[in-house]
Amino acid sequence: MAKGLFDCTGKVTMVTGGNGGLGLGFAMGCARMGSDIAIWARDEAKSAAARERLLEAGAGRVIAYQVDVSDRDAIIAGYEKLMDDFGRIDCVFANSGRSSRSRSVLTLEPEEWHDLLNVSLHGAFFTLQEAAKLMVKRAEAGEPGGSLVLCGSLSMFHGVKGIENYAAAKGGMGAVIRGMAAELGRYHIRANSIAPGFIITEMMKKAPQEQQDQINAFFSSATPIPRPGYPEDIEGISAYLCSDASSFHTGDTIVIDGGSVIYPPYAASVE
Repeated sequence: MAKGLFDCTGKVTMVTGGNGGLGLGFAMGCARMGSDIAIWARDEAKSAAARERLLEAGAGRVIAYQVDVSDRDAIIAGYEKLMDDFGRIDCVFANSGRSSRSRSVLTLEPEEWHDLLNVSLHGAFFTLQEAAKLMVKRAEAGEPGGSLVLCGSLSMFHGVKGIENYAAAKGGMGAVIRGMAAELGRYHIRANSIAPGFIITEMMKKAPQEQQDQINAFFSSATPIPRPGYPEDIEGISAYLCSDASSFHTGDTIVIDGGSVIYPPYAASVE
């Protein structure tokens, strides 16, 4: 059954870290529009629960794989399994990453610098590079198209103290995305970044309730749309980027943040 302008029926979407948080939000948007979904994540039980939710939402097929995106060989092997199971890849969300453990550039240790970049920069790059190779191969066989998506961050725009390794990964991959868009457009492959604002995920919910309330109140009072974001808020943009409705949209950084980037809560004085 056709699902309208953002129809993703017949497409195969892969999301790294797709069993929770932002990743599940990206996967859910595509699933609601009929896409088949591949999840790359480490927690099998969490992936099994996500699979059921995605199928209930309307996904055609859902398969979860255990892939370490900090390991290029594991990424290559992961795509080999995916292609064996689905036969194609249409859309990839490079979402896996972690927050910085640093709180100051003066104390940012080399181990922390490199460990974060191994996932959030190198892992994201090789995830998208290997997907691009498969999409180009399909284009050369007569079926052009495909969508590469980076999960970015408002740190691509804002100066945020203490998390320079996180900002370096997101900002660096933003530049990579623009280069991919320029190079791969001739194959009708598009590449874009999504920069979410403050989004409440499972990780946030692990904090003490008082701390959650304080953070939510701060962002709500300093954001033009006065509330925090939720994974559901990124479902629409993920379905759009997966679907053919976005076939002429590339090289962009799309901000989904309630207006934070035009009125930064990091700098605003809350009355």
